[in-house]
Amino acid sequence: MYMEESGKWTCMNGTNESKYIQQHLANERTFLAWIRTAIAIIGIGFLTTSLHYNSLQGDAVQDRIAVSISAVSIIIGLVIIIGSTVNYYRTRRHINTQTFVSADAFIKMMAIVATIVLIFVTVYFFILN
Repeated sequence: MYMEESGKWTCMNGTNESKYIQQHLANERTFLAWIRTAIAIIGIGFLTTSLHYNSLQGDAVQDRIAVSISAVSIIIGLVIIIGSTVNYYRTRRHINTQTFVSADAFIKMMAIVATIVLIFVTVYFFILN
């Protein structure tokens, strides 16, 4: 929703986005970093499950834990993707209106999520041995 106005790109609400280009580029880099994080967390789940089912040992409890790690990792990855997309657009709007406030709650939530994944993987490997 942009229009060119005398050589400058202007948002339909009248904000000159080129005035805040560094902030918008930083916002995009942050969004892409969150996407890479989501892909890594999903990958951890698939890797754990793949390693489990390719090993020679295993029982019903270990099978359930491996599948749980994979399912939780996929759900967490999707939550990160959705949350980072919402955060990207919220930050973009705040940059344009000059009302930016850092995302404290989002950072705390992601720290908790990463800790949960780490705990699941650690429990799995202790039960495996």
